[in-house]
Amino acid sequence: MFRTLGGGDLATNRTNATHPHALTELCEDGGRLYANALRTGRIARTDVEAAPCLMEFALLHPDPDDAEWLRPVSPSVALAQRLNPIEHEISERRRLSIHLVDVFEPFMTLSAQGAAPEHSITVLEGLDRINTALDLATSQCRNEMLTVQPSGHRPEQRLIEGLERDRPLIERGVRIRTLYQHTARYSPERLAYMDQFVTGKVEYRTIDELVERLIICDDAVAFIPISDDRQVALELRHPGLVGYLIKVFEFMWNRAVPLSAGAPYEADPDGITEIQHSIAKLLVEGHVDEAIARRLGMNVRTCRAHIAKLATALGSGSRAQLGFLIAQSGILERDD
Repeated sequence: MFRTLGGGDLATNRTNATHPHALTELCEDGGRLYANALRTGRIARTDVEAAPCLMEFALLHPDPDDAEWLRPVSPSVALAQRLNPIEHEISERRRLSIHLVDVFEPFMTLSAQGAAPEHSITVLEGLDRINTALDLATSQCRNEMLTVQPSGHRPEQRLIEGLERDRPLIERGVRIRTLYQHTARYSPERLAYMDQFVTGKVEYRTIDELVERLIICDDAVAFIPISDDRQVALELRHPGLVGYLIKVFEFMWNRAVPLSAGAPYEADPDGITEIQHSIAKLLVEGHVDEAIARRLGMNVRTCRAHIAKLATALGSGSRAQLGFLIAQSGILERDD
């Protein structure tokens, strides 16, 4: 059993070899000995050698009548000694908060008189700041949220964060439309996430290729990443930009396949599946396997398996011949 006691300058991870725990903690032995000392009124010095944290926390003091004994400090006194620096720090923080409000208040007035904030473009650096802005935008969303989510692997924690962010939207009747890549249909984690909202006004569709993430709340604000590691994003509140992104979303949405429809990987009469058709198009454009896999939201091994099936269907014996046969087969004319 460990109980945290410290605060302020005592918050340290320093330990010692004979009593290996942080100075901000009272160990089980220390707690037991302190309780015994309170019950009996004193404790022998030799008994507390195994728990030096009792002296470090000033929970014992020398017995004025006998140097071989120690007396316990009252818990209320010990607690007050611990709380005093914390309360002092809280008071200082409150004073700092008041000071910051006074400093920024004149600028808030100028901001209200100047350019309209809804026309702003804000750079968000770091996941904490991005998530804070997303949380605020979703809390203010009243009608509809549009999202584009490429199907690359997302850690479980990211899916949980998305679940916690979306659930309040559903509960207050906000419509959510989400675009995934076709590969999301074969991700147990994604499907489990989508199953959480089967009773809400939520629609999911999948499409062969999505370039990047996009989140739009009502017609007021949009978020797009601007770095490969997604540590930097843009918050867009310019009506023209948000409106344009909504049109892009609607274009992709109309081309996408509802999740409830048949699997898009089923083969057409010519033996070529839709995903293989997408791969064929990217091959002809000159993309390498890794780039194709990334753009279609699958791993490279799966991508190469589809390429092999495509080569078999077209009777290709080499990669160079495959490109020629794709062009000659007419399968790319489906887009026309």
